Amino acid sequence: MSIADGHAPAPSHGGGLIVVATPIGNMGDITFRAVRALGEVDALACEDTRRTRKILQHYEIRRPPVLISYREHSEQRAGARILRLLEQGRSIALCSDAGYPGVSDPGYRIVSAALDRGFRVEVLPGAGAVSAALVASGLPTSSYTFKGFPPRKRGRRLRFLEAEAASRHTLVLFESPLRVAGLLEEARAVLGDRMAAVCIDLTKKFERVERGHLSELLTRLSSVKIRGEATVVIAGADGGQPEPLEAEIE
Repeated sequence: MSIADGHAPAPSHGGGLIVVATPIGNMGDITFRAVRALGEVDALACEDTRRTRKILQHYEIRRPPVLISYREHSEQRAGARILRLLEQGRSIALCSDAGYPGVSDPGYRIVSAALDRGFRVEVLPGAGAVSAALVASGLPTSSYTFKGFPPRKRGRRLRFLEAEAASRHTLVLFESPLRVAGLLEEARAVLGDRMAAVCIDLTKKFERVERGHLSELLTRLSSVKIRGEATVVIAGADGGQPEPLEAEIE
């Protein structure tokens, strides 16, 4: 029995844009609703057709009649095609490589354009690196700021961090494995030696979450070659130290 045979509610019928969150690593993190939607839409717009095909093959989902490559450099052309299909009353699923489309991935522009034109937009929740890393960090989750990828150039990156120096919100960032050490060093210089966490390959076989002060993480990770995608979580200006839990004495 495939996952699509479960008793999950079917997606809404009729045309519209269905934003589908896909696994960020572990293929088991896809939802019943996502599998069913992928198998019922008229068209599928995805960042990388090869990655999305793996999901279709893994769950034995039939390939939609129309497959559109929706990447950052082709957003305008692919977006125009999606809008034409929506005008024809078709249903289109939108996927990125992993997680939610539009969250540091292509998708925001076509969602905005579809809403502006009055088309139905439905979001199917699923796995996301931001929420997974935030909870895994052990830092306060009641308020946080997600800033995506920091600038690559050092000067701009320093100014990027300086803008968050006084914020009391937990800071969540994505970073290339090649630049994690540099980000930690600059964060310590700008923000101070705050508590932080580096989450690598979330949900995958070799998932790793390193927690500690920025200086400790720098020392610990200096001899480690980070290969997988990294999500960095840094405490806010108040230090991010929760109230200690006291055991109840009977």
